[in-house]
Amino acid sequence: MSRGSVHILHSESEIAARVADVARDIASAPLKPDMAVAILSGAFVFAADLLRALAKQGLSLPLEFFWLRSYASRRESGEIAVLVGPTENIHGRTVLLIDGVLDGGHTIAKARSLLNEAEAAAVITVVAVDKVLDSAVAKADHALFSGTHGFVVGYGMDDAGKDRGLPYIATAD
Repeated sequence: MSRGSVHILHSESEIAARVADVARDIASAPLKPDMAVAILSGAFVFAADLLRALAKQGLSLPLEFFWLRSYASRRESGEIAVLVGPTENIHGRTVLLIDGVLDGGHTIAKARSLLNEAEAAAVITVVAVDKVLDSAVAKADHALFSGTHGFVVGYGMDDAGKDRGLPYIATAD
């Protein structure tokens, strides 16, 4: 399916099923998070869905946000601007770090570093899309979808402000 220059990779129903699966995996793991941190702006839709799915599994988490900027264009720059970082609430917590897409891994690596500096007890990472690039500087513990190629939009992720509100995950030409 396609919409103009956007090509759908994962439908709303596929996303919902995977969110439920990943929530079950996280909730049943021996190390359980006791707080969530979502990276803005790309992870806000995924974070909302995941937190509701985790609550259905009996794991209701408080939520904080990091606002990190890593994309100046369609390429992750490797330079991460921290617009909003950790609070004192991180100290001693097992944090579920939520992001939209893991491309080069620089955003996850920076967020993990910020959480470690704030003395989080542990960090568990989850992303909606993991491109699984050999060159990535960080890996995700959980992903809805792996091995995606191309520039990803929809489900909270955007292309210069466009397509963030699409209810599915797609690539943009």
